[in-house]
Amino acid sequence: MRLPLLAVLALGLAAPALAGGWDDTVAAARGQTVYWNAWGGDERTNDFIAWASGELQAQYGVTISHVKLSDTAEAVTRVIAEKAAGKAEGGSVDLIWINGANFLSMKEQGLLHGPFLQDLPNARYLDLSEGSAAVVDFTIPTEGYESPWRLAKFVLSHDSARVAEPPRSMAALLDWAKANPGRFTHPAVSNFMGSTFLKQALIELAPDASVLQAEATDEAFSAATEPLWAWYDALRPNLWREGKTFPENESVLQQMLNDGEVDFAMAFDPAAAAAAVERGLLPETVRSYAPEAGSIGNISFVAIPFNAAHKEGAMVVANFLLDPAVQARAQDISVLGSYSVLDPAKLDDAAKAAFDALPASPALPSNEALGPTLGEPHPSWMTRLAEDWARRYTE
Repeated sequence: MRLPLLAVLALGLAAPALAGGWDDTVAAARGQTVYWNAWGGDERTNDFIAWASGELQAQYGVTISHVKLSDTAEAVTRVIAEKAAGKAEGGSVDLIWINGANFLSMKEQGLLHGPFLQDLPNARYLDLSEGSAAVVDFTIPTEGYESPWRLAKFVLSHDSARVAEPPRSMAALLDWAKANPGRFTHPAVSNFMGSTFLKQALIELAPDASVLQAEATDEAFSAATEPLWAWYDALRPNLWREGKTFPENESVLQQMLNDGEVDFAMAFDPAAAAAAVERGLLPETVRSYAPEAGSIGNISFVAIPFNAAHKEGAMVVANFLLDPAVQARAQDISVLGSYSVLDPAKLDDAAKAAFDALPASPALPSNEALGPTLGEPHPSWMTRLAEDWARRYTE
């Protein structure tokens, strides 16, 4: 049974009385509307942000206006344009859901407010030790300029009624695709999910995956990707429509799995399929799993632009997202199904009980079954992968 948020907060999960600095931030935030620029392509996420806005309004007098993006770069470009125009205050973007190359770009150009993470009371629930996932974004140290809010990890989903034993490595996937031509595909590589699939394959197939943690040089890129392109050359003719066209994104691919057009879907969210089954969007026989060697994963962050008009409200939103009760609700597959970014060792018994009470699903893999998390490559690798794939397969 899922506990209502206010009931969970009553168990003592909310932050205790705070120092004057945070009290001043909360007071200044009251009445502010935070323009949160966040990907708008997922209905569950959109609903969760709308719910968060209602809770924040009731508790703090802060409202979220969800600026729905198809690409995070849209918001980054807006901030860059405002800086070029000399708009150092009153910017149009208060908070950005951000990762990887976009974060690196903003950090290098001095476009971020902060560091602010250490000022959030609920940051005490995070593992902030050096090198932990909460303080590194695609190999780039966050240095307090980002706050975590949800955990992501690559998984494949299959209909167990049609595929009893799915391939558990990229090499095995190639063999399966050759034996079952047309029954597997991936989203377009211009889409984040398609490029993530390529990165997963690259990590598994590269002669030395450790080179992916540094910026991609011409020599390193050529050596690391040679096995990947040989593998993909063999895979492509066996893809859906012979790899000549691809579904636009993971939502389209999920619908294709539901319609029986293909036998697999993929997501960067281990609970995506379970949530879809819960909502009747996938058959109850769908199961999700991670490759046996582990799957690529990262934490999604929020950041505040240097010229945000409502910095205090943005900090209140970021802190709210780290509340254990909010994180537990986000992990509920009937709500969002997003794995928590909090360190379980830092939670009290009441908070742990809230997580233990969450509904389960046969489509939801356990943390143990997900295996090890493979670190994201340096942002330069994804950029070059997408460009090289387009050059090889679309020109």
